[in-house]
Amino acid sequence: MAKLSADEIAQKLKALPGWEYKDNAIVKLFRFKEFLHGIEFVQKVAEIAEAADHHPDILINYTRVTFTCSTHDAGGVTDKDFKLADNIEIAFKDRDG
Repeated sequence: MAKLSADEIAQKLKALPGWEYKDNAIVKLFRFKEFLHGIEFVQKVAEIAEAADHHPDILINYTRVTFTCSTHDAGGVTDKDFKLADNIEIAFKDRDG
């Protein structure tokens, strides 16, 4: 899959509020009221990522979870990353609590 240009990334980010382009990846921080809510969300995203065979880097800091999406074999951000970010957003909106 082809790496996207900076202009393509900027355009696609307009459809994903809160996501930003940083260090050759797209990144978003999610906040939760409880530690376990974040962990449950990570589990949901892990299932989505496994089904897509495209896995984000995940950083868990108590009630904050950061997802970083980049296609390593393409050397940067591709459409796969935007598809995953979109699915993460859908999962976040559909979660309980």
